[in-house]
Amino acid sequence: MKEFVIFDRNVEAFAKKIAGERPMLGIVADEEHKNIDSIVEICRWLLEQGANRNDLVIAIGGGVTTDMAGFAASIFKRGLRYVNIPTTLLAQVDAGIGGKTGVNLDGFKNMLGVINMPERTEIYSEPLRTLPAREFRSGAAEMLKTFIIEDKGNYRRAVELLSAKELDYSALEPLIRAAAAVKERVVQEDPYEKGLRRVLNLGHTYGHAMEWYQRTHELSCGKLSHGEAVAIGIICAARLSERLGLAEKGLADSLAEDFRACGLPTQLPCEESALTEALWKDKKAENGKIHFVLIEKIGSVCVKELDFRERKQVTEEAPTHKLATTQKS
Repeated sequence: MKEFVIFDRNVEAFAKKIAGERPMLGIVADEEHKNIDSIVEICRWLLEQGANRNDLVIAIGGGVTTDMAGFAASIFKRGLRYVNIPTTLLAQVDAGIGGKTGVNLDGFKNMLGVINMPERTEIYSEPLRTLPAREFRSGAAEMLKTFIIEDKGNYRRAVELLSAKELDYSALEPLIRAAAAVKERVVQEDPYEKGLRRVLNLGHTYGHAMEWYQRTHELSCGKLSHGEAVAIGIICAARLSERLGLAEKGLADSLAEDFRACGLPTQLPCEESALTEALWKDKKAENGKIHFVLIEKIGSVCVKELDFRERKQVTEEAPTHKLATTQKS
């Protein structure tokens, strides 16, 4: 058996420590390069290296890397085994777990892909210490999302830790493992997203729509990262939950206050109506309705089928960032 390492060029030094003498391929791991052409290049490299079906691919990097390397491994010669070594907080608590792999198509998130479980996911704290603050906060959004789904006291612990002036990495590690355990349990119960696993999409319906929107519009508040878009999406879900009577009034404002303390944005960067097209092209749209994850309270969420074409269900626009947007040429 041979092992092949595919890594994000931004973590090359760490990847070399892990790889040793194994063959390595560095990739540009960003949303622009997260496409089928990049997958073909990875598969071509595996072919040149003589990879066979009993070999192993090791993905080292953030969620884009694990998505791309996992997808390539899953389709090359009808499937190679793979291992994820996520190097970002976002990937450690979310993207590197659960077997979802894939790439974007025409700007729409993860439209091409398969669900294929990694052989294992290995967690190292070393790469987190060198993460840019903004990238770290993207992972913080996914961690908070997880503890809104299943709390056990971890949501408040996470807010206190993530809003502190200096981050305590020793205290962070058990929270990372707790968040990963929540996702692992949900995925084991529903690996192909037929029911329970949908709760993990909390914040992602609006989040993905905002990521689509900013491909063609310059946002005065700056381009949102995935985690930032998810953070705003969670607040949108909370406000919608209140409007539908699923949550007590004040939940959205309370969550928004916590998120802001952790350095996360909470307001839509555009009018909600501008996101309609992306909402309907989301993977979660089926039979004229969207499976929308809503919040009853911290630690309890539910999935509702909502018809967003019926504006009676969403009669109020979510708060927006007041600065203007402009169309990209």
